Amino acid sequence: MKYSIEFSIYAFETYDAITDQLEARWGSKILSDFEERVVKILATIQDSPFLFKAIDKDEKIRKSVIHANCSVFYEIKQTEVEILFFWDNRQDPIL
Repeated sequence: MKYSIEFSIYAFETYDAITDQLEARWGSKILSDFEERVVKILATIQDSPFLFKAIDKDEKIRKSVIHANCSVFYEIKQTEVEILFFWDNRQDPIL
């Protein structure tokens, strides 16, 4: 079963912040590579949302590492996956 993917407002905001930073610091090539990784991870999540590790505090919320410096957090619902936010792994942990 393929799950539909929905993005929270915060997911859009955090994605934009990370991509803006990547483009400003490293240029369009690195940004393009990052965007390709995101597409692949989201396709994997859509097909197999339980593949990635759940966080300790809530079994429905999972984390997938996109790159050593960035992860995506998402929540599995009945027929959809909600992308909650993107996280710069160099920040202090929140969960």
